[in-house]
Amino acid sequence: MPTRKQKRPVQGEFSYRTWGGARQGAGRKPNGERPGVGHRRRSALASRYPVHVTVRLQAGLPSLRQKPEYEVLLDCFRRGCARFGFRLIEYSVLSNHLHLLVEAKNSKALSRGVQGLLVRIAKGLNKHWSRRGSVFSDRYHDRILRTPRQVRNALLYVLQNAKKHGVRMKLALDYFSSAAWFGGWRERLRLRNQAEQVTSDARTWLLTRGWRRSGLLSLREVPRAAPG
Repeated sequence: MPTRKQKRPVQGEFSYRTWGGARQGAGRKPNGERPGVGHRRRSALASRYPVHVTVRLQAGLPSLRQKPEYEVLLDCFRRGCARFGFRLIEYSVLSNHLHLLVEAKNSKALSRGVQGLLVRIAKGLNKHWSRRGSVFSDRYHDRILRTPRQVRNALLYVLQNAKKHGVRMKLALDYFSSAAWFGGWRERLRLRNQAEQVTSDARTWLLTRGWRRSGLLSLREVPRAAPG
């Protein structure tokens, strides 16, 4: 009896689900109503470069440009301006965000210093407001400044930021900033007593002398955009 010829088995094709691997839009999202700082790996920092740091409040909190809130911030700046190889050099306080110019010996020192300062501020403000919960809406934004022009632009942006937002001030210098201690104004001004200063002195060449190559700051200047 003739044998029946068997068919050779053929391997079938399988379609795989695309559950694994990197996908566009995947990963943890920034917090807050206006998230703008992605959870990217921060750039490496050399100690010779200053950094411009910006951080925003949660929505619905009181303005920081009030004397009681500002007194809390001043105490926090004074206590946290020089720790972990981190130094707070200049600042400006707006109604719902802070601008800081800082120095740090490396990326780790920057992260520890900024986070330590923000934790101190959050605890102080929550105690003052008799509340609990988050104070800042997202991760801080940092921008490394590598040239004298970038540093000068950042100094103007920070110290004159209230004027950028259209805040009318009776005094030439913004009371809610470190402008009254800053010695790089073109105009002859009576500055505040250095003994009352709540920030650290700059040590990098860029923040002490380098930026002056592009000219001293003037009270007539108003920053129009983020420093570049």
